[in-house]
Amino acid sequence: MNVSYVAQISGKVQGVYFRASSQQMAIEYCLSGYAHNLANGDVEVLICGEQSNVDKMLAWLTHGPPQAEVSQVKKKKIEWTEHNHFSIG
Repeated sequence: MNVSYVAQISGKVQGVYFRASSQQMAIEYCLSGYAHNLANGDVEVLICGEQSNVDKMLAWLTHGPPQAEVSQVKKKKIEWTEHNHFSIG
């Protein structure tokens, strides 16, 4: 079953390749969506795909790449959203 989640990741998550690493992981897990920086220093990630792969990505977001220091992940299941790829911005 395909699902969509939006996650807001807090901590030291900007300037540590969080978005690029998220894109690499999304590609590995065959997911679509996006990752972009928020003005408050957080990163927002939209994840769309098969539930089991989305769960893997959500688990990865709790620590992110080695340079990141994730303090909190707020996640919310949203209505299915169709995307063709995973973009960063």
